[in-house]
Amino acid sequence: MKTEFVDVSETRKNLLVEIPTAQVDAEIAKIARGYTRAARIPGFRPGKVPEKIVRQRYREQILHDVVHGLIPKAIETALTERGVEPVDTPDVTDVQIKEGEPLTFKAEFETVPPVDAGDLSTLTVKRVAVSIDDEAVAGALERLRERGARFEPVEGRGVGDGDTIVIDLERTEGAGGAAKIDTHEKVSIEIGAPINPPGFDDQVKGMNLGEARTFVIHFPEDYAVEEMRNTDVSYTVAVKEIRQRVLPTLDDEFAKDLGDFETLDALRARVRQDLTEEAEGAATREQRNELLRQLAGRVPFEVPAPLIDREIDRRLEEFVRRLADQGIDPRQANIDWPQFRAAQRAPARDTVASAIVLDEIARREQLAVTDEDIEQEVQRFAERTGRTPAAVRAAMEKEGGLVRLAVGLRREKAIEFARGQAPVTD
Repeated sequence: MKTEFVDVSETRKNLLVEIPTAQVDAEIAKIARGYTRAARIPGFRPGKVPEKIVRQRYREQILHDVVHGLIPKAIETALTERGVEPVDTPDVTDVQIKEGEPLTFKAEFETVPPVDAGDLSTLTVKRVAVSIDDEAVAGALERLRERGARFEPVEGRGVGDGDTIVIDLERTEGAGGAAKIDTHEKVSIEIGAPINPPGFDDQVKGMNLGEARTFVIHFPEDYAVEEMRNTDVSYTVAVKEIRQRVLPTLDDEFAKDLGDFETLDALRARVRQDLTEEAEGAATREQRNELLRQLAGRVPFEVPAPLIDREIDRRLEEFVRRLADQGIDPRQANIDWPQFRAAQRAPARDTVASAIVLDEIARREQLAVTDEDIEQEVQRFAERTGRTPAAVRAAMEKEGGLVRLAVGLRREKAIEFARGQAPVTD
């Protein structure tokens, strides 16, 4: 077999292959014999059709089978002999096959050339001092109060800002016989909510319990909902309940209601601790991200496009999964998916580039993932998901997840190694 490698770029390669005539004809004969045994042609008994007739009648199918039998093996042999590993399945073109002639074709593919991770001591890692001030603690406590708010009936006054009202509602669009009427009972509406129709709040403010009122609202030409723009809608509202939002007092009793806290000071200390841990976690993540950005900058060549596309697909799948977890149908989320993919290209490139360098660091420093490392990670995942370690491992083995897990753990070890070599500055 004759092969020739052509360097189109640092990452793009072409492989030109010529498979000898003898090998091609032998494969044609082998495939033709299989067709002869199975052929059903009028005038001949099954299995007794002359091979010449079979080759004529099934010529295209036989050559198709020969191509699909010989080409993958030829590519694998050529790449193995050269020590080249493509990042994706090679794209095969220019296939030429005839009986009595060599089979020739071209295989185009991307590969990752060797990369020098460089001197890790020239990386820079910044240590960020974390300090939580009293204002941040007060803000967190206020948010806890907001979560603990309760709604109490209003007496002696009409509807006001911030109230929640329960109403019976009749909504009429259009006029005459073409009018469309919607009726709803016990609808809860918060006065001041941004989703309320324009001018609705002003119309119901001051209404008293049991009062009914009819009014017309005009939706402006720039209204967010296109079909409602420049329309008039009539509302008939009957107030059934008026409730006001009451925040709990920030005292020792409030702290006790939230958990195992005897005093407000104990709750305040816990809030400060939680905020500090959260800020330290954010600082560590930013430190890690900066380190990865520096490593990505050490890739001198254009990252192979298939690897970037694969990373974009992973990001897209993760984003869709998060939407689904929140109960949002991705198909109804009004997202420009082509624009989303385009926006992910640059960060995906950096992610792939940093992974290339991390793999080289792991190889250079002989960092290995042990069975114990994998078992510990499987155990942690099982605890997070409420499943048994055996079930998690079985699912990973079925989906090829253990290999991905090992690759990820190896890269994590490379990150920690690089972090340990880099000088830390304040």
